[in-house]
Amino acid sequence: MAENGGGGRCPPMDLMRSEPMQLVQLIVPMESAHLTVSYLGDLGLVQFKDLNSEKSPFQRTYAAQIKRCGEMARKIRFFKDQMSKAGVLPKEMLGKENDIDLDDVEVKLGELEAELVEINANNDKLQRSYNELMEYKLVLEKAGEFFSSAHRSATAQQRETESPRASEDLLESPLLQEEKSIDASKQVKLGFLTGLVPREKSMVFERILFRATRGNVYIRQTVVEETVIDPNSGEKAEKNVFVVFYSGERAKSKILKICEAFGANRYPFSEDLRKQAQMITEVSGRLTELKTTIDAGLGHRNILLQTIGDKFELWSLKVRKEKAIYHTLNMLSLDVTKKCLVAEGWSPVFASKEIQEALERAAVDSNSQVGSIFQILRTKELPPTYFRTNKFTSAIQEIVDAYGVAKYQEANPGVFTIVTFPFLFAVMFGDWGHGICLLLATMYLIVREKKLASQKLGDIMEMAFGGRYVIMMMSLFSIYTGLIYNEFFSIPYPLFAPSAYDCRDASCSEATTIGLIKVRDTYPFGLDPVWHGTRSELPFLNSLKMKMSILLGVSQMNLGIIMSYFNARFFKSSVNIWFQFIPQMIFLNSLFGYLSVLIIIKWCTGSQADLYHVMIYMFLSPTDELGENQLFPHQKTVQLVLLFLALVSVPCMLLPKPFILKKQHEARHQGQSYAPLEETDESLHVETSGGGHGHEEFEFSEIFVHQLIHTIEFVLGAVSNTASYLRLWALSLAHSELSSVFYEKVLLLAWGYNNWLILIVGIIVFVFATVGVLLVMETLSAFLHALRLHWVEFQNKFYEGDGYKFAPFSFILTASEDE
Repeated sequence: MAENGGGGRCPPMDLMRSEPMQLVQLIVPMESAHLTVSYLGDLGLVQFKDLNSEKSPFQRTYAAQIKRCGEMARKIRFFKDQMSKAGVLPKEMLGKENDIDLDDVEVKLGELEAELVEINANNDKLQRSYNELMEYKLVLEKAGEFFSSAHRSATAQQRETESPRASEDLLESPLLQEEKSIDASKQVKLGFLTGLVPREKSMVFERILFRATRGNVYIRQTVVEETVIDPNSGEKAEKNVFVVFYSGERAKSKILKICEAFGANRYPFSEDLRKQAQMITEVSGRLTELKTTIDAGLGHRNILLQTIGDKFELWSLKVRKEKAIYHTLNMLSLDVTKKCLVAEGWSPVFASKEIQEALERAAVDSNSQVGSIFQILRTKELPPTYFRTNKFTSAIQEIVDAYGVAKYQEANPGVFTIVTFPFLFAVMFGDWGHGICLLLATMYLIVREKKLASQKLGDIMEMAFGGRYVIMMMSLFSIYTGLIYNEFFSIPYPLFAPSAYDCRDASCSEATTIGLIKVRDTYPFGLDPVWHGTRSELPFLNSLKMKMSILLGVSQMNLGIIMSYFNARFFKSSVNIWFQFIPQMIFLNSLFGYLSVLIIIKWCTGSQADLYHVMIYMFLSPTDELGENQLFPHQKTVQLVLLFLALVSVPCMLLPKPFILKKQHEARHQGQSYAPLEETDESLHVETSGGGHGHEEFEFSEIFVHQLIHTIEFVLGAVSNTASYLRLWALSLAHSELSSVFYEKVLLLAWGYNNWLILIVGIIVFVFATVGVLLVMETLSAFLHALRLHWVEFQNKFYEGDGYKFAPFSFILTASEDE
């Protein structure tokens, strides 16, 4: 699948068959090769073949240019990351990327990257210094409070002490003082360390210090209320200020190692109160200076990023295009003697003139003295599959391609899936109230599609937006089937006419159809509203929907078999027509086509015949009389003939085809031991895969086993696939019953309490249940079941799906890629 490409001279779109394709060869002079590939990328109608597949990426002609473009792409990704962090949005692209030179872009990107890297490095250094000073200021404040408190306590004790000697000793050791007098010869001068430690590690940090020094430390910690930015990691963290008192160099060494292990940042601290005040003043001044410098640096950085943002989209697209061009050039074969490049690729037949015009325009614009050569090659290689689609049909084609891409020129199921997929969905989802809700949500996506297409959506919203037209069709068909079922959030409405039935007398009840008589013409469209809420509603709807599911299933399976006829006719395979299409039609319609006819006859005649009994005894006792189950004259004879035709069709599917294929193979290769050599021009020898002559391998046993499997699969599948369509009945019934339960057991129950609060709660629950279960989960369930019916029951009748998609070289795809 591909969006409609090319110019306005394209023939009308053909969804039934893929576009006719051709293998073309382009011989392009070296001086115009770059411009030629660029113009073909704008055209988007050539899928190049890799003629250098045996070479590694580093051995190819334009490996250096690709490496150069990759380096520029790295710089652009770096700019994008920096702009995202700074909150700078790239501006819309002004001008064309063809107006700028790649060399100029490379130089400009290098200069901007160097400047931005330098600004970032300086900013990181300044920010680290700022964060360190912030931590240092916290240490000075918190530890200073601790020392000031200890000093005040020591001063108070000094005043209370009468001995001058005791006061002097007390002032010399203001923080640790034993209650009893200590011998002066045994006193030790204590050292201390200050810093910050992460709060979550503070308890473990204290415990490890205590154990490592065997309790010969004194630790004080203070919680820092606000979070601080760690200078090392640059991340916000909660920390505690600590002061550790120790004795001896060994203890100090252990404490330093433990601080390093726990990521604790240490800062110098003076015990002198005057020096503390002086250091706080100096640190505050430096913080103010650093803050001003950092703000100026960030302002300069933002100006630089805005300058980059003005040309970002233009540069990004230019680099992506150049990289794509050189990747494509590396797929071309280099002819050194003729100084030209040889390209091979697939293109639609209708694009030949446009490709030649692009080649001529490239030769003129590049001032090449020699023009490019365009020629069509003959090949037996299977071409890619290309369906031109638009925004309406592309989603349906994606649904088909998810099962398998159609073989070249194979009949495309998407033509019928456009209608049958939303219709089968609606059969399971039928409620015109829910359909209207679904339609309103879809119309929002369709009305705002231009704006939403340019926005980045989530995965689920992206899928819903891509399939907006499919959902619109699903909602319209749901309204249609909802009107047939006469259900609006499970409530029936006499929209088209009053009910055809009325009560015979006042004794009849609405809960039963007993006593109802027909007083008007039959309800003109859909189900008569009188059936809803009666005892016979469920048996009646079960019978109706089950029979309708069988009719729809047999119709769609017949359509699939008919499509196999058109495939066989298109590929001129008379074997498949006579020994596949005809036996399959006979077998399916002898059994389930006959059942469908019986259903229609029973509806038309109002017969009470038991169709279960008819079909079962058609196989068990085909000669028995039908009795009251007879629907038309000579029914027994007709059933015998149909049963005989069904039995005969099975060997007709199995046996003739392998023997005929074997005979055709032998006749095709009779007497061809050697193939004649083709005359070729030495100056241009073109090899195309599959173009040579030779014996094709033919394994009769393999063909026979394959045909046996195919026959068994069809015979058993005729039964299982028909039964599979009963999911239409089951899901339709489940949707109707769930809707009825939510209406009766939530909304009506809340209404019956005559309480506004309960009513509001009931309405909220009803809305959430309807949206969550019926409009989301049931929609997804019906979608998946409709998908299965198309992939398995419909497409396996004719669709091989073993092709490969046409993937042209196009700048439209390149521009949408996120490098």
